[in-house]
Amino acid sequence: MNYRPFGNTDLRVSEVGFGAWGIGGPAKVGDIPIGWGDVKDEQSIAAIKKSLDVGINFFDTADFYGFGHSEKILGDVIGPMKDILIATKVGQRMNEKNEYEILYTKEYILEACELSLKRLNREAIDFYQLHTARLTHLQNGECIEAMELLKEQGKIRYWGLSLNTMEPAPEAEWLMERNLGDGFQIVLNIINQRGLPVIQEAEKKGLGIIARMPLQFGLLTGKFDKSTRFPENDHRAFRLPPAFLAELLDALEEVWPLCKKYGIDKKSLAMSYILSHPGISTVIPGIKTPAQAEANVSGLVQLEEEDLDFLHQLFTKQFDDLVSRMK
Repeated sequence: MNYRPFGNTDLRVSEVGFGAWGIGGPAKVGDIPIGWGDVKDEQSIAAIKKSLDVGINFFDTADFYGFGHSEKILGDVIGPMKDILIATKVGQRMNEKNEYEILYTKEYILEACELSLKRLNREAIDFYQLHTARLTHLQNGECIEAMELLKEQGKIRYWGLSLNTMEPAPEAEWLMERNLGDGFQIVLNIINQRGLPVIQEAEKKGLGIIARMPLQFGLLTGKFDKSTRFPENDHRAFRLPPAFLAELLDALEEVWPLCKKYGIDKKSLAMSYILSHPGISTVIPGIKTPAQAEANVSGLVQLEEEDLDFLHQLFTKQFDDLVSRMK
C-alpha cells in the first residue's frame, strides 16, 4: 500500500481508503432507498478487518449512513486504534417527523459531533466534513463557526466539505478564496470528471482531496450487463433504470480497450485513472466484503498522459451529457 499526504496536514492516508456508506445497511427516506440493500454486520466487520490487513488506514463514513449504523460498526472495530484515521460527515438527518432534513446550524453540528464521537468510540474525529452543504449554508457562517470551535476544542483534527455530486465549484471556490478548511471530498471517476478543476486548484493550495464514487455505483467494475436489475431497497434501482443502464454500458465500450493495454481489469483501470491525478490524496471505493477489500488495492498502475487525455476528451464528448441525466 502506498500512503500520501493529506494536503498540508500531518495526516498520511492510504491511497485506497474504505468507503463505509454500504455497511450502513438498508435505509430509506420516505419511499426512496438511500442504502445499498441488505448487508450483514458480520460481513461488514470481516471487510473492515481485511482492509486493515491490506494496509488501508483511512475510513470514511457519515452519521447519515444507516442513520448512524455505519459509524457504530467502525467504532466497534477500529475506534480505539490510534494509527487508523476516520472521517465522518454532518448535516443530513431524519427529523422527528421521519422526514429528510439538511441542517447546518452551529447548535446542531456541535450536538451531532458528540453523537458521532460516541458511536465511533473516539476522542477526536480526524477529518470532519459538512455533508454537501451548499453556498447559502457556508455564507450563513454558523457551520464554519461550529467547525472552527470543534477544532479548537480538540474534538476534530481537521475539517472540510464533502462536495455536491454534480456542481462542486461554487462552494469549493468560496472556501478556497477565504482559506477555510483543510480539504474536500469530491466525486471523480471515468464517467464523472466534473470535479477536476476543483481538484487542480485545491492541490495548488495544499488541500487534501478524497475522491469518492470511483466505480460509479458499480458501473466501472465490469460486473453489470444490460440484464442487471437491482432490488427495491438498493438506491441504484432508481438511479440506474434499465434503459439508462444500457446507454451507459454502451458508452463505456470505448474505455475498456485500455484494460488490455495495461493488463488489468475494469475495476483496476477505474481506480488507476483516479490515482493517476497527483492532486488526489485517497480514493474511497465502497467496501462491503473482504474480497472487495483485496480487489480494490490490486492491479493499480500509473496511466500514461496520452491515455488520461483520451479519457478526459471522452468525458467532454459524451459522458458529461450522461452525468447531467443522473439522479
